[in-house]
Amino acid sequence: MFDTLQTQLQLSGSTLLLATFVVILAGMVRGFSGFGLSALVMASLALLVPPLALIPVCYVLEATASLLMARGGLRDANRRIAFGLAIGSAVGLPIGLAATHALAPSVSSAIALVLILTLATLQLLKLNPIALGTKRGVYIAGFCAGIATGLASIGGMIVALYVLSLKNMPTREIRGSLVLFLLIGTLTGAFWLLSSGTLDMLAVKRGITFAPLAAIGVLMGTWLFRPSLERFYKTFCLALLIGLAAFGLLRLTLT
Repeated sequence: MFDTLQTQLQLSGSTLLLATFVVILAGMVRGFSGFGLSALVMASLALLVPPLALIPVCYVLEATASLLMARGGLRDANRRIAFGLAIGSAVGLPIGLAATHALAPSVSSAIALVLILTLATLQLLKLNPIALGTKRGVYIAGFCAGIATGLASIGGMIVALYVLSLKNMPTREIRGSLVLFLLIGTLTGAFWLLSSGTLDMLAVKRGITFAPLAAIGVLMGTWLFRPSLERFYKTFCLALLIGLAAFGLLRLTLT
């Protein structure tokens, strides 16, 4: 059965096992923080699977997570901010997809990992650009997130950077806004992925195979999101992403 799965998904045994662990962990991060699933998958697997092939798989996993978390997102989100980010992202996404098709896999990997490392470090150090806090900032952040999603499926990190730059926003509202943004993004993302030919049958097979694992992780992460642990969620997720991105860049440099 394992050999058959390897053949169907066109993944080596070691990559398949690593992907299984990564998807569950990424689902937990998503369920706990409201973002980070795609970024974690990209940081962990971008050196083993070309980013262009990972992007549609991340889309399927994000769609699964969004459906599971939709109720909480709709309840807690700042809808004005979430919809503004989604509009900007819809404009930027095709630009990112076009850039990904034009770049070599190694270059896409490097760009993806550098973006993850930079954005996570900025958030951890609380060095949020002042411009993002303006009314126009919501659309600028959304546009940049769309490009990052098309390039490396890490648009959620840029959106998180924007939301976290807003002062006095409660943790649950931050998380809910991220969840709602990513839920809307599954609708706009489907159009561009299908029209660009990025979402092919292999990606669908991989996504469907890993979706139940992501769902298990999301449910575990959602269970962990409780008042006593809310203050740790950002630091934990960002530290994890920084470590994985740095490790990925090191491996890329040494190969």
